[in-house]
Amino acid sequence: MTTQDSAVPSLKRTPLYEQHRALGARLVEFGGWDMPVQYSGIIEEHQAVRTKAGLFDVSHMGEFKAEGSDALAFLQYLVPNDVSRLAVGQALYTQLCRPDGTTIDDLLIYHLAEEQYMLVVNAANIDKDYAWIESHAQKFANVTLSNQSDTTALIALQGPLAMSILQPLADVKLDEIKYYHFAPGQVADIRCLISRTGYTGEDGFELYCPSVDAAKLWQTLLEAGKPQGVLPAGLGARDTLRLEAAYCLYGHELDDETNPLEAGLGWTVKLKKSVEFIGRSALQQAKEQGLKKRLVGIELLERGVPRSGYAIYDGEQRIGVLTSGSHGPTVQKSIGLGFVDPEHAKVGTRVQIEIRGKRVAAQVVALPFYKRGE
Repeated sequence: MTTQDSAVPSLKRTPLYEQHRALGARLVEFGGWDMPVQYSGIIEEHQAVRTKAGLFDVSHMGEFKAEGSDALAFLQYLVPNDVSRLAVGQALYTQLCRPDGTTIDDLLIYHLAEEQYMLVVNAANIDKDYAWIESHAQKFANVTLSNQSDTTALIALQGPLAMSILQPLADVKLDEIKYYHFAPGQVADIRCLISRTGYTGEDGFELYCPSVDAAKLWQTLLEAGKPQGVLPAGLGARDTLRLEAAYCLYGHELDDETNPLEAGLGWTVKLKKSVEFIGRSALQQAKEQGLKKRLVGIELLERGVPRSGYAIYDGEQRIGVLTSGSHGPTVQKSIGLGFVDPEHAKVGTRVQIEIRGKRVAAQVVALPFYKRGE
């Protein structure tokens, strides 16, 4: 090994790395992990999730536990959403914000039991998030944190046939688990937390299990779903699916220069929460004074494929930038998400996207681009 080679940090691997290789996946670097971007092809995998089911390895995500008599008070201080409204068996979506309101990460919080919660964060932010959370936990006497990312695997089964594939393997009634709720149970004799959540815009389940059991669970789900057309799906399809559903992706729609209000996530920011939380005054001020930018949906009116980083124009005036973009396989349109100044955020506004030096006609459209059942 050369000196240059030894200086390159090795990529982390999920417990399913060998399964991805055996399936012929194309592996790429993502957030410091060696992850499958596609197997049979992005469009085929995307359509399988929309019409049948797809199976995703999401084991690179981070899982933290927060426990103790002060756990709720701590989480109420830590995030802008209202954790107090969670019953045991329920989850919510929220963000970690700085005092200035900008976003450190977005995450899910699960209410596991009395005085016990799980936080699920993005893979590239595990160390940063844990350090931030730990630093603020010190202000509370009775809260214990633990990072369980290395011992926890996460597999997502998404699509209209997800329940019919999973139910014969599970010992709980899946139709009794509501959206953004979860239940502990056995799936193929493997202890799991079965969560009715996902990142695709389809119905489906996310299964948290011990890392040592991940390969067995993955293989069992693939075999069980084969007669119904389940396909393993990679990060490429995951991205086009979440884009059509207009879900934010950290590092694109959310970052350290953007607050949740600007990203269209005002529904997760509870400014009337009865307790103080990090970033509250800044977010309150931003709401009162008016936002500097707004996240919008963009649809091209001419041929072209929009991509992250492309500039948005109104004539000769640059008014914003795309944060995500692609051809939408289900909606059959070239679509993107981006930030523009508020006066250009109205649905129907005509704009242009600069693609390789050429201005392409586009318009602001309502979000999401795709909604299940419509």
